[in-house]
Amino acid sequence: MGNNFKSRLARAARILFSGQSQPGSHARIENYTVPAITEEEIAEVKLFFSMKKFFIFGHARSGTTLLTRLVRLHPNVHCNYQGHFFTRPPLLQSLVADPEITSWLTRRSNRWNRGGDLSPVILRAAADFIMERDARRIGKNIVGDKSPNSLLNGKAVSLLHQIYPDGKLIYIVRDGRDALVSHRFQTFIDGTQHLNKEDWRIREAFINNPESFINSEHSIFTEKGLRQASKRWESNVNETEERGKSLFGDDFYTLRYEDLLEDSARQLRQIWFFLGAGNVGNELDKLIDAELNINPDADWQREKAGEIASSLQKGSRGSWVEYFTPADHKVFESIAGDTLKNWGYQ
Repeated sequence: MGNNFKSRLARAARILFSGQSQPGSHARIENYTVPAITEEEIAEVKLFFSMKKFFIFGHARSGTTLLTRLVRLHPNVHCNYQGHFFTRPPLLQSLVADPEITSWLTRRSNRWNRGGDLSPVILRAAADFIMERDARRIGKNIVGDKSPNSLLNGKAVSLLHQIYPDGKLIYIVRDGRDALVSHRFQTFIDGTQHLNKEDWRIREAFINNPESFINSEHSIFTEKGLRQASKRWESNVNETEERGKSLFGDDFYTLRYEDLLEDSARQLRQIWFFLGAGNVGNELDKLIDAELNINPDADWQREKAGEIASSLQKGSRGSWVEYFTPADHKVFESIAGDTLKNWGYQ
């Protein structure tokens, strides 16, 4: 059998089984965008997956993990970590991104799709099942996922809204200077594969003489790295807030990490009210205090790289004052100063 005949046969099979009848239709499917879920589809999905859903976003090292640990102290609320359904590739939508899968979900001979596209229903059902199976096991009926959206910023909000327009989004903000300091040390400890030669030099210098960095004599950043990180924080905060407000409206909730530390019980009661979780008395206050006194991230970092972590105060407010040199502060202010002020940071 000749190669030319085999090629024609393969093309005929693709047309027969995938519904591609025009040249270039394969490329069209590759560029396909998942449509937004409809109100009718949401109502149908909720017949099977009835729990209220929420999502916690935030820039990396902004307190998303602490917020998760605290918010799930409520007897009706469960939250787990890093599903990254909409915040880091591969995204949830990759489940239907393959052209052959897309073709199957949309072709007219597939009578289950009602002449439309099953993709948003598939994605919603998959995420709902993953979250609800976890919550049901511990007897809770409101469930959420915590995944920092530092990589996709506002796009993550849009992707979330396509599948969960009825969900709630909580966004936590931390002073960008503290977030950058925390992220820098996290990279020194757990992300060394991302360090270049100059980064390694700074890391070794910090290990040998941390006091010179704590006293702002030397910078823990390279200027290029600080500029890029400052811009990423500024973009994350502004894009997330803008799209969160425009897409989710009253179902978008913001808070500052510093306020969560300052008055945890009050902040959490406001969040639980936002989630529709029901009122709680003072019985959770002791649990909140106990959770605040636990810092598993700090314990793990000391175990991973004690020579660095032993010099750090994990989760503290205002640590940038110790680690930012005057030049660092000038760079950050030039890029993200307005955003700092907008969020009440001086």
